[in-house]
Amino acid sequence: MTLQRLGQLGLELLVCSIHPIPGSYYFTWTTTVRVRSDPLGDTVSSVEVPVDVLLSLPMFLRLYLICRVMLLHSKLFTDASSRSIGALNRINFNTRFVLKTLMTICPGTVLLVFMVSLWLIASWLLRACERYHDDDHANLMNSMWMIAITFLSIGYGDIVPNTICGRGIAVCTGIMGAGCTALVVAVLARKLELTRAEKHVHNFMMDTQLTKRLKNSAANVLRETWLIYKYTKMVKRVNATKVRTHQRKFLMAIYSLRKVKMDQRKLMDNANTLIDLAKTQTSVYEMTADMYNQTNTLADRIERMEKTVDTLQEKLDNLPALIAKQLQPQPQQKRLKTRGHFIPRQASLHLPETQSVENRCALPRQSSLQQYPSFRRDSSSSSVQNLGTKTNSPSPEKPRPNLQKTSPTPSPPISRTSSANI
Repeated sequence: MTLQRLGQLGLELLVCSIHPIPGSYYFTWTTTVRVRSDPLGDTVSSVEVPVDVLLSLPMFLRLYLICRVMLLHSKLFTDASSRSIGALNRINFNTRFVLKTLMTICPGTVLLVFMVSLWLIASWLLRACERYHDDDHANLMNSMWMIAITFLSIGYGDIVPNTICGRGIAVCTGIMGAGCTALVVAVLARKLELTRAEKHVHNFMMDTQLTKRLKNSAANVLRETWLIYKYTKMVKRVNATKVRTHQRKFLMAIYSLRKVKMDQRKLMDNANTLIDLAKTQTSVYEMTADMYNQTNTLADRIERMEKTVDTLQEKLDNLPALIAKQLQPQPQQKRLKTRGHFIPRQASLHLPETQSVENRCALPRQSSLQQYPSFRRDSSSSSVQNLGTKTNSPSPEKPRPNLQKTSPTPSPPISRTSSANI
């Protein structure tokens, strides 16, 4: 229990506890009474008034219980599904919400009941306050007449309140009348408004009419343009009167064309506000779904990019070690030994002229294969055997291409003994 709840509970108990007490108790009520025959002469009236009058006036504050009964017996409040939907949308099912729904469903009935109830209650209260001082208010019909003209903001002045209680009731009645008048105007405006289907039909008819007017205006512009050209360029003598007349018509046609275009623009602006709620909801749902899919795709791409960046970072971290490993000085390779003798590089490059091109390419290829340890022995032995067989067999003399481009002088041939030893 909060302080607000405690205050509301105490106020409710106080309002419900006020009622006339048993017995007859009176008090003297003094007030100034206006004399109708002499407007400038007012008399002071002091009468004995029962205490029940003062205690019966606040009893009408209990009318708030009607709103509570409307809330508790409302279908929206008793329906579990409606309350669940309201809870999901954060809507409190209170008296304000019930009154709004009633004003939406049956606004005319609600306003009629409210105004009639206010009229009767205010009339009874005014009579109770004024009947002991003014005989005009002793009749309930006179009080109802005064409340009616006050409610409608007319105020003829034939009947006026004299006591402070009666004047307060008249002020409250005037405020309630202004509010009810505004509500009546709003309800009538809503009732006179076109429905969605009627608006579509009306806009279609207006669009058709404006299209016809636009075509007529455009045709008038073209006609007057042709007539002006005809009476200025195709005649021997120009008639200034006719030219001036057609110029005026030409300007009027242009003005009419612009006005029709402006009306079409206004009609399109009004038609854009008539989009169905279902279409709007569908488009918004599709846009939301597209945004959700794009967000998921973007998140996947960002995740892949993060993985790629991590991989690149790892490779960049390992790059200095790989560069240092490649830049380390490698141990000098031993020369290939075959049968206890070294193969000189220059001797392998300079072969006798009688050998073929295939025999010349064998030894350089052998020297290039020396850097692979797994193929040193096999490649060297095979190349030497091929070289020995080739050199022992005489080859026919054929025109040989000059393979040594850099040195113009031929290299000295290798003797047979050296080749045989190899």
